[in-house]
Amino acid sequence: MASTRKRDSGSLFTQPTGYRAFIPRPLPLEPPLEHDDHTLQLLERATLSLGRLDGCARILPDPDLFVYMYIRKEAVLSSQIEGTQASLQDVLEFEESLATPDADVEEVLNYVEAMNYGLDRLQSLPMSLRLIREIHAKLMAGVRGKDRHPGEFRTTQNWIGPAGSSLATATFVPPPPAAMLDALSNLEHFVHSEQTMPALIKAGVVHAQFETIHPFLDGNGRLGRLLITFSLCQQSVMLRPLLYLSTYFNQNKADYYALLQATRDTGDWEAWIRFFLTGIAAVSNEAADSAMQITELREKDRRLIATGRRGSPAAAQLLEHLYARPIVDVNSVARATNVSYQNANELVRRFCDLNILTEFTGRQRDRQFSYDAYLAILRA
Repeated sequence: MASTRKRDSGSLFTQPTGYRAFIPRPLPLEPPLEHDDHTLQLLERATLSLGRLDGCARILPDPDLFVYMYIRKEAVLSSQIEGTQASLQDVLEFEESLATPDADVEEVLNYVEAMNYGLDRLQSLPMSLRLIREIHAKLMAGVRGKDRHPGEFRTTQNWIGPAGSSLATATFVPPPPAAMLDALSNLEHFVHSEQTMPALIKAGVVHAQFETIHPFLDGNGRLGRLLITFSLCQQSVMLRPLLYLSTYFNQNKADYYALLQATRDTGDWEAWIRFFLTGIAAVSNEAADSAMQITELREKDRRLIATGRRGSPAAAQLLEHLYARPIVDVNSVARATNVSYQNANELVRRFCDLNILTEFTGRQRDRQFSYDAYLAILRA
């Protein structure tokens, strides 16, 4: 293969059939990243914001429920970047067995399972190519892309571009399989190497390099976003997996793709890192604000149900249940509170009178109810 052009972060190589593929330079970056005053300010802001989020999570009555719902929100947003249309409500309705899942909901649920599986496996298996393959298998099982070798690194060339593009017209062509395996091995070594690089910046480098390598035939974007959380958890930056950047990437999709491509085209890693750190600060602050709003909402509604007959143990049980399952019907309320259908129906009616629950189907039978104030915080 003959090199046609040298880039700061890699080279374009012409392949035997004529197309050109990009082979990234091994990590760590050479020359090292330049941390100007602006970048250092962004790093400080991101670090402080992430610390604030961690502090807010510590005062939540049940931080695990907050994580539980935020993983689902992340799954919805990350999947939407790839074109799915499922909403958070669609996912929650299915999980409460109130709806039949469609293909988009199944993709989101796979993302949730892959996230939970990876976080659990990190307790016994460090970040590695093996773990990446295992997570990918969970992510792609039984959904769109299931025939594209889930859990296996590609053995053929792929490319990135608009629908109908080819290798010749692609926006970007990742490294061919042999070079891809070398780049993956280098990335794994970089993840575990002792670096003076700050953990947040290292997570940004790992994400961008993974997307450049693009080692699977499908699912690279979703898995690459999962790696951000896994990387920060492994480096003990977060006690709980609370940082998810898909909201930020989705809101700034054009910049996200352009800045990733710039790391390859011009070697401009500094612009990508500034974008990445800005996202960490913004999303951390939003999540911390959400945590505080959820705490205030929970206390307000606990006071509401603590008055008069509404102060029953079943009412308190239902309110706690709603923070894990904010969409319910009378049958699921009866199961969650261990009361009769008649008593559950009365309990739901009381929650509606208190404007805690809202009926959203408009039906006379098989009615469903949502905890709108809570869902509004999560959707914001």
